[in-house]
Amino acid sequence: MKQEKEIRVVGYMVKLYCRSKHGSKRGQLCKECAELMDYIILRRERCRFGDEKPFCANCKVQCYKPDMKEKVRKVMRFSGPRLLIRHPILVVQHLLESKREKAKMLKESKASDEKLKNNNRL
Repeated sequence: MKQEKEIRVVGYMVKLYCRSKHGSKRGQLCKECAELMDYIILRRERCRFGDEKPFCANCKVQCYKPDMKEKVRKVMRFSGPRLLIRHPILVVQHLLESKREKAKMLKESKASDEKLKNNNRL
């Protein structure tokens, strides 16, 4: 479920970017953006974390090739603010989920550090 939601959100971003930057028609992608979207879907579907996968920005395992990672970053940087106007609820949900995820990861990291500290005392 989380996987489909993430792909849908990124799909909106890529479509918005392609339409604005490459002049594609509504609902269509140019060849470059279609390849990027295919790559995003492939990487997400093959992620070893499955539905437990954190957002890429929070993930310790970077599975995107550097050039593709930069393309996705560019798309998100452009589309993120514009998507807020078109799909505000979706964006707010995404931001809240990302914040919760970061807080959870920080809490787990602190607990792990504390456990190591306690083991070193023995």
